[in-house]
Amino acid sequence: MTKTLNSRIPEGPVAEKWTNYKAHQRLVNPKNKLKLDVIVVGTGLAGASAAASLGEMGFNVLNFCIQDSPRRAHSIAAQGGINAAKNYQNDGDSIYRLFYDTVKGGDYRAREANVYRLAEVSNDIIDQCVAQGVPFAREYGGMLANRSFGGAQVSRTFYAKGQTGQQLLLGAYSSLSAQIQAGKVKLFARYEMEDVVIVDGHARGIIAKNLVTGELERFTANAVVIATGGYGNAYFLSTNAMGCNCTAAIQCYRKGAYMANPSYVQIHPTCIPVHGDKQSKLTLMSESLRNDGRIWVPKKLEDAKALQAGTKKGSDIPEEDRDYYLERRYPAFGNLVPRDVASRAAKERCDHGFGVNNTGLAVFLDFSESINRLGIDVILQRYGNLFDMYEEITDVNPGELANEINGVKYYNPMMIFPAIHYTMGGIWVDYELMTTVPGLFSIGECNFSDHGANRLGASALMQGLADGYFVLPYTIQNYLADQALWGKIPTDHPEFDEAEKAVRAEIDRLMSIQGKRSVDSIHKELGHIMWEHVGMGRTKEGLEEGLKLLKALREEFNTNLFIPGKKEGLNIELDKAIHLRDFILMGELVAYDALHREESCGGHFREEHQTEEGEAKRDDEHFFYVGCWEYQGDDTKAPELIKEPLEYEAIKVQTRNYKN
Repeated sequence: MTKTLNSRIPEGPVAEKWTNYKAHQRLVNPKNKLKLDVIVVGTGLAGASAAASLGEMGFNVLNFCIQDSPRRAHSIAAQGGINAAKNYQNDGDSIYRLFYDTVKGGDYRAREANVYRLAEVSNDIIDQCVAQGVPFAREYGGMLANRSFGGAQVSRTFYAKGQTGQQLLLGAYSSLSAQIQAGKVKLFARYEMEDVVIVDGHARGIIAKNLVTGELERFTANAVVIATGGYGNAYFLSTNAMGCNCTAAIQCYRKGAYMANPSYVQIHPTCIPVHGDKQSKLTLMSESLRNDGRIWVPKKLEDAKALQAGTKKGSDIPEEDRDYYLERRYPAFGNLVPRDVASRAAKERCDHGFGVNNTGLAVFLDFSESINRLGIDVILQRYGNLFDMYEEITDVNPGELANEINGVKYYNPMMIFPAIHYTMGGIWVDYELMTTVPGLFSIGECNFSDHGANRLGASALMQGLADGYFVLPYTIQNYLADQALWGKIPTDHPEFDEAEKAVRAEIDRLMSIQGKRSVDSIHKELGHIMWEHVGMGRTKEGLEEGLKLLKALREEFNTNLFIPGKKEGLNIELDKAIHLRDFILMGELVAYDALHREESCGGHFREEHQTEEGEAKRDDEHFFYVGCWEYQGDDTKAPELIKEPLEYEAIKVQTRNYKN
């Protein structure tokens, strides 16, 4: 029997669905909210905004944070901005255009109704954050400033220098702190969810580990919300903080939540290149730099070889010998093409020998033209902290005059190369953001719902805050209005006993392996497998080989892992081992999904399926659906594919075009 999914998309035109939903949903009255508990796992933008909103509404919220403070959530690292359709620039923007650009940017693989809702609430997010005191950049006259980002021909990105994520997180944190002070939110810092507890088919609590004492603790609630980010660290080297992991999401997957579109992994084009084999993470340079920076490689192969050998510098190459390849290939969008397009174009130039680093794996991001046109003070006002960050890491100042050729001033260019960044895939959710497990919700990057096969820049912060402030607070009530769910489940319930027993047994198993390899050495090997076989360019043979290597790596992990110390107390290596166990399973999911999807779309690029010009070639006849994967009871068993057909009413599905 074919399994089907109910996405619970409301009836009516796409522009009216969210309004109709809110008009007819079930509600929980203010007094009854005081009786209900909600667990929110995660304190990034999605988790903090959701916990603050639910607390403000009257629910009792238990909020879990793996860091010592919510202010250290990885959302803080987002630099460039947040999208909204305010049309302050009067350049033709609208809710529909933001909706259209997002669907097109995702290569027509997103759920249309969810994306329209995202665009619809985007303007409310800006108002909310301004009211919180978020210091968005402003024009001279006092209006909020906007800049351009990839995949759009309008300026709709609101920003706070290159610190937008930090400022937005501080706004959410202030709201969260108010609710903690009011007693409506109880914060559990340095705790990590190890399992979700299912009672009578509903999510009713979690098993969490106190990361300082090592003790396992039980927490019960009427609903559980997962807001724990993406799985990019399965590739080891990524732009994610080292603590980012997919353990909470994978435990939900093991308990019945489907994983959707895991092959949709974003490769960000503007990352500082790898500079050795001792790195533990990569550093991203904001996409906002592509507003004023121009991306290029030499036109002449001999110049590229001289740059690789170190006998020439980028500033030695005159304008006429530079290939601004994005402007050449995509004249309508130029340097502001979507991330997947820009990343593949950089890889193509480097594959043909035109890379500019000593490894041959880098391209230039150059501000000479903008500095000469606008002046260094204007450029530093816009990107000064990003320039400082680049200089701190590479010892090169991008704002420093380096050469003058025929009266033209050339400044030091940045070197950039694509790297693993964001994951568009994630836990499958319906229109209400509920997973296939009743009472278990997933928000922010942790779910799959809004970005299709590729996320446009400045849309991650938008989705996180949209889900937390303006979507989940409505939709979770539709579930909690069922009074049959209101009874308290005690933490000595048999399901809690069984879940904690399983977690303890797994920790004991990991500690007892006592092999010879460190967690990091196995994780690095996982990263090499993922990048080489499941990375930017994928093939049937490469993916099949990758799956074989992943299965062998799991065996190596299960027989040769060494975790120093004891399970009691603080043991970071034990925590990393648990994360690695789940990264291996997540890596397999990415590979299975990429292998079955015989097409190229967005961040998923199968080399067998490309146009003569090297662009992604979709197969809408056979793959116009969300690919959902169901756990089969054992990590070693292949997952089962369930399809959610996509239905578009408002947008015509067509080949993406950023050339004219």
